Amino acid sequence: MKSVNLQRTESLLMELIPEALATLNDSRIKSLGITEVNCRNGKYDAIVYYDGSDYDKKEHQILNNLLSKANGHIKTYCLNATGWYKCPNFKFQADDKLEKDLKIESLFEKIKKDTKED
Repeated sequence: MKSVNLQRTESLLMELIPEALATLNDSRIKSLGITEVNCRNGKYDAIVYYDGSDYDKKEHQILNNLLSKANGHIKTYCLNATGWYKCPNFKFQADDKLEKDLKIESLFEKIKKDTKED
């Protein structure tokens, strides 16, 4: 279980990261939806999940590269907005939970349909 302070940090970063992205000029990441922030090692590292449902694997690599390059800008934005002394190192990753959930739901529907036919 995560501490309250860590949960607050994650919640605050969920607000600040999209704001920081909106200040960038690159339209590919400017309006990218952030779905989750998971801080690790205290506040030293954070995995930032973005909605990757509209992109293929190659586009995910491009987005990850763009976000990695924008990491310094995002950290600076977060530091200025919070007054923190240190900001986590961000690692960006496509969130595929929605896709997995849809697959599971379709499997349940198929099972439900198959059991009705018996």
